[in-house]
Amino acid sequence: MAPTSETLTAERILEATEEVLRRHGPAKATVVDVARALGVSHGSVYRHFRTKTALREAVTQRWLDRTAAALAGYVGEGRDPEARLRDWLRALFEAKRHKAGDDPELFATFSVLTGESSRVVDQHIADLAGQLTAIVRDGVARGTFAATLDPAVTARAIFQATGRFHDPAYAEEWRRPGVDEEFEAVVDLLMRGLRASDGGGSR
Repeated sequence: MAPTSETLTAERILEATEEVLRRHGPAKATVVDVARALGVSHGSVYRHFRTKTALREAVTQRWLDRTAAALAGYVGEGRDPEARLRDWLRALFEAKRHKAGDDPELFATFSVLTGESSRVVDQHIADLAGQLTAIVRDGVARGTFAATLDPAVTARAIFQATGRFHDPAYAEEWRRPGVDEEFEAVVDLLMRGLRASDGGGSR
């Protein structure tokens, strides 16, 4: 049974929007298409999302939030901070690679939408940097990482240094032979820098 305006929720609209985007792409998908997929009037959709731009931003945020939610579990764990940081970086790489490989049409669509939604993307990056900051801060507190590190600055640097393995601009490279070894080499280099003592030596 098609949903009525009384049972329609923002989440159902976002689910339908994602499917419409997958079928039609960002250039052709309209609010009318979303309403038709739900069996409601486009006015019902607009009651939840005031504009087409607001709907596209919301569905983009929902897509990005899945990655942040999947990574959040590494932040509060009690394991060694370096192991958690390695696992977080690997999980981010794998999440992005699976999105690009498992559903290339939707990945291409959201690559366009993220280019339109700078505010949403900035918030996503801030969320991920916040998770990294928490892990680095714990590592400094435990003495695993150098006491001189500024956790927030270091987190941003790590995120930028590993951009090749999570920035959609590099998606074509993620299934190239040898990319996993290159990822590990970059992470090993970063970890050596984090473990550096105040005097410049290694622990």
